[in-house]
Amino acid sequence: QLRLAGHGSHSLDKSITLPPDEIFRNLENAKRFAIDIGGSLTKLAYYSTVQHKVAKVRSFDNTAKASSEKLYEISVQEEITARLHFIKFENAYIETCLDFIKDHLVNTDTKLIKATGGGAHKFKDLIEKKLGLKVDKEDEMTCLIRGCNFVLRNIPHEAFIFTKHADSEFRFQNTHPDIFPYLLVNIGSGVSIIKVESEDKFERIGGSSIGGGTFWGLGALLTKTKRFDELLQLASKGQHTNLDMLVKDIYGGSYGSLGLTGDLIASSFGKSATTDKEFSKEDIAKSLLHMISNDIGQLACLYARLHSLTRVYFGGFFIRGHPVTMHTITYSINFFTKGEVQALFLRHEGYLGAIGAFLKGAEEDNPNQYSWGENYAGSSGLMSASPDINPMQRARSGTFDMLEMDRLERKLVNLPLLEDPSSYVPDTVDLTVDPLAREYWLFCFEDALDGVVKRAVASQPDLPEAVERAEKFRQKYRHKLQTLRQQPFAYGSLTVRSLLDTREHCLNEFNFPDPYSKIKQRENDAALRCYQKAVAALDALGWEEKQFALVRGVLAGNVFDWGAKAFFHSTSLLLLLFVPERPWLVDSYNQWLQRLKGPPHKCAVFFVDNSGMDIILGVMPFVRELLLRGTEVGDTAHYKLTEDRLVLVQTGSSSPCLDLGRLDKELTIVVRERRADLVVIEGMGRAVHTNYFARLSCESLKMAVIKNPWLAERLGGKLFSVVFKYELPTPPPPAAPPMKEEEEEEAVFSP
Repeated sequence: QLRLAGHGSHSLDKSITLPPDEIFRNLENAKRFAIDIGGSLTKLAYYSTVQHKVAKVRSFDNTAKASSEKLYEISVQEEITARLHFIKFENAYIETCLDFIKDHLVNTDTKLIKATGGGAHKFKDLIEKKLGLKVDKEDEMTCLIRGCNFVLRNIPHEAFIFTKHADSEFRFQNTHPDIFPYLLVNIGSGVSIIKVESEDKFERIGGSSIGGGTFWGLGALLTKTKRFDELLQLASKGQHTNLDMLVKDIYGGSYGSLGLTGDLIASSFGKSATTDKEFSKEDIAKSLLHMISNDIGQLACLYARLHSLTRVYFGGFFIRGHPVTMHTITYSINFFTKGEVQALFLRHEGYLGAIGAFLKGAEEDNPNQYSWGENYAGSSGLMSASPDINPMQRARSGTFDMLEMDRLERKLVNLPLLEDPSSYVPDTVDLTVDPLAREYWLFCFEDALDGVVKRAVASQPDLPEAVERAEKFRQKYRHKLQTLRQQPFAYGSLTVRSLLDTREHCLNEFNFPDPYSKIKQRENDAALRCYQKAVAALDALGWEEKQFALVRGVLAGNVFDWGAKAFFHSTSLLLLLFVPERPWLVDSYNQWLQRLKGPPHKCAVFFVDNSGMDIILGVMPFVRELLLRGTEVGDTAHYKLTEDRLVLVQTGSSSPCLDLGRLDKELTIVVRERRADLVVIEGMGRAVHTNYFARLSCESLKMAVIKNPWLAERLGGKLFSVVFKYELPTPPPPAAPPMKEEEEEEAVFSP
């Protein structure tokens, strides 16, 4: 274990014991380093390679007759992927951490470490002595901007609005496909205001000497409190109206003709000159915080208006996730812009410099050619700054904070068929703002944990250590669920999709790539043997009867994998029991049937599961019918096979849910090249938990059976309600009528 004791009078009483592999993870495979040293915090970055297991599909000759001959097999193989590690800790621990890194660094061939931040020169000699690496200093502002671009591009829900006293203080924003232009207000000792127009084009357009250092310095003089965080604690308990002169103190109420409310600050510290009494440290700190925040807020608003920018991000040590500073900045921005501009904060703003410095050192590898994703299993997440919420975790995170990002196989981009990518929200229910829904789903995932552990062990019967790894997975995922129960905002908006992603990341952490692999292998093999009989039975039906049977086959497979098999091979009533008669909860079947009587679609994109009876005996007959009509089909799964008119491509996600804003770029190329005019989304995860409200610029069909009673009730139905949602694109607005000659002249020359 790594024993860390702080140096300096302010931290002699602080020591913490942590397993080192929970902090400097995979250090033995580290390849490249960068470091950002500020006035009080150090942010270390390094790149490593991670070996993990992946499930691969192998298909065999489909002419196999004997039941012992395999048609389908899932095997587990080893793969190596890239991972970025970012660790934040107090400067007091830097020497101890450097010693630990030196002792455990075995495979690196790097000769230098990129460094940025005001403290880089101060610790230069120590770093070179401890690590034997040459320190290469990088421009602080360039690193900051590069880091900001990187997190905005790669981490969904990176930016958030802070609303104090709301049911959910954190309201996360969907990342716009085009992140530029934006204004970055970096509040350190002073204030720098940077306009960012592209990856490499940015300009410092203004700033101020009145910033975080001013608050700290004046606060220390006025309250005798030397630590920045203690000043903020004082401010959070203070009442600024005891010192600040308000409009109503001067005029007896509001100043209506100027639009000034009575509670508006007319003069910061104004009462202190006319009142003969002592003021508390708390009130002084609060008044000082308001004064400086209002000044920064007004300055930011003026520059945003001057340059016509609506996206304004705030960062720097003055912010650092503190509710009291985020609240005062937010209030100031709302007041000066009358709500037209919102103050945006970043979940990982403390890492921007370290990320930028790392990217500068990795330019030959061009990290921006890939997409990266936050690894929830190895990241601390956004911590609540409230001492009432999980105080032990706050104490720990104040010492060490981690962020990990995994390089994804392919570049992820948005589906070009989204009606408005900038307003697209994948998830149907945001658990961050819905406490009843949050508690229900957290309970569901915790209740299902034992079953997942059993399946994980069963998926690797030949590996005796699987039991121990599965138990570690159980502990880690349960801890994540407990954290999310107390801090639902830890990884952005909490949704069913993010809970599934977190579980998958924890499973991968302990080398369980697919706990369901044995079940999939058994069911897929059985379904493939039934496929020919299934389509023959369908072909024997009349046309309208066949279309309805195809739809019910998809829905039956969506309920239970064996439901589709029962429908095609017996007169079982299972299908009737679990797929109710029409009319359904959402029922556009008549419109769909009418559309099928028209010309075929050019190309259909079908988002499906990657395995099971539902795809083989439900989806594939449906796809076959589209092909027989003359429609090309792009069928999305997690393997690739190219034929003349049927193309199988990866979505870029292994989740049962679907984010149409982060899809494999290869899929979007197929969509464009084949001029897709129909999108079909099948399954509860893809069509109900996500994309239920998604609007597309082409025809769309969403099919699912709701297998969860809570979700069914939330949508106004009951268990096994059917969603069959066929939608046409929103028609474009009517063109303006042609202008008369005199009107045209007036339009051209009107000032």
